[in-house]
Amino acid sequence: MRAANSSTASWLAAAFAAVLTISGGCLAAQSAPDSENGRYSMTPIPEGVLRLDSRTGTVSTCTRSGAGWACYAVPDERIALDAEIGRLQAEVETLKGRLAAGPTVSGKIDEALPKTDPLKKAEPQAREPKAAEGERRIEIPLPSEQDVDRVMSFLERAWRRLIDMANRVQKDVSGKI
Repeated sequence: MRAANSSTASWLAAAFAAVLTISGGCLAAQSAPDSENGRYSMTPIPEGVLRLDSRTGTVSTCTRSGAGWACYAVPDERIALDAEIGRLQAEVETLKGRLAAGPTVSGKIDEALPKTDPLKKAEPQAREPKAAEGERRIEIPLPSEQDVDRVMSFLERAWRRLIDMANRVQKDVSGKI
């Protein structure tokens, strides 16, 4: 029976050693340098390399100079946006306070509004009787015969000028060929 206990003990010792070896490898992987652990992501750009820090979210441009590589953080617009949002929220709170402290205005007034517009001039008597209240009529005055003649003479002159211009262009083009 002792042989069984010693083989069990040696089996447990081997298992314990294997667990230590595996956990030691994990610990070694955790203490690896940041570049090996995937903290930085690099993307080539024409000026050098764009570096993203996956822990902080900082973006930097890295360029090579005579002294070696130098990385400079790209200005973060998010900080400016957050500051503007904070300023606007404070302004909203200030305006809400002023509105709450100011006089209240109700939509109702005590006296009734007039049924007609006092500033509107009185219309002269219409030739035709007024239509019923629910019925509306729109009257469009037609042009007089004199207005139609003026428009027609204008269009005739414009058409003649256009034809004359086309004839002159045609003569100029045919003369040059």
